[in-house]
Amino acid sequence: MADLGIMIESQDGTNWDRWNKLIDACHNGGLNGLWRSDHLFSLMGDTTRDALALVPALTAVALKSDRLEFGAVVCPMTFRHPVMLAREAVALDTLSNGRYTLGIGAGWNEREHDAFGFDLLPLKTRMDRMEESLEVISRLHTGEVVSYKGEQFELKDAQMRPKPTRGNKVPIMIGGSGKQRTLNMVARFADEWNCVNGDKASYDELNQVLDGHCKNAGRDPSTIKRSIMGGFIIGRNDNEMLDRAKKLKEISPGNAEFTPQQIIDRARDRWGFAGTPEEVIEAIKALEGKGVSRFMLQMLDQDDLDAVELISKEVNPHV
Repeated sequence: MADLGIMIESQDGTNWDRWNKLIDACHNGGLNGLWRSDHLFSLMGDTTRDALALVPALTAVALKSDRLEFGAVVCPMTFRHPVMLAREAVALDTLSNGRYTLGIGAGWNEREHDAFGFDLLPLKTRMDRMEESLEVISRLHTGEVVSYKGEQFELKDAQMRPKPTRGNKVPIMIGGSGKQRTLNMVARFADEWNCVNGDKASYDELNQVLDGHCKNAGRDPSTIKRSIMGGFIIGRNDNEMLDRAKKLKEISPGNAEFTPQQIIDRARDRWGFAGTPEEVIEAIKALEGKGVSRFMLQMLDQDDLDAVELISKEVNPHV
């Protein structure tokens, strides 16, 4: 059975009212999880949109639901310090009795970094920082006394308590599709790989590359969960799908140049999460056959609770 949940772009309109309604809808609908991005303001251009802070929002999931899995897809290490992220991860892990996954990425949005005074860093330095961050977090989560000296971070007899609820770590998810450094870090550090930038045409090759990195690291590839975050458009009929596609044109400037039908076709071409519930089920099952076990359906219209209900009732029981 696949783990099926909703993912939202929380920097584009998320406030407490919307977030609480989404928590309730996912919990009551029987979905597996609720996931969100980690950005500081709108990436779609309207910086007046609400952007609910990360840790309080995730804390609300832990407290309001006793079963939803949750986390960020993903925390950019350019503006998150690994020591603080490690501590927050254990707190969320403990508070939720082991339902939190720590998502980590290198960071990428230049405008966001410039606006808030963070250095995006050259790509190599960014990847180095991410790798060191993974090292620091993994060592601190053992609960043992740790000393570490890297180019960007240093620990001197540091010890972090309490320990995570699941052994010596909070599960780490790495998002991305870089064949060399990103997938190598997945093989060495991650419990889950989220193919956030891929599509169904590139997935097989990326998966094979990851298997190769696992072999080089002496790791069984089956110990890494495969997950996908991708946009979806669902409807009981063509009119419902077109109505949702029209709304996406209003919400996302990136869709403005496309007709509603083209928006549907693009979603269908990427992962196949477009169409009737039966068509979405078929797309999910095809990817399950390739080893994907978690699906995060990216929901840009955060008020469309009818879509959440449709996924909950007509898709989730069949995947």
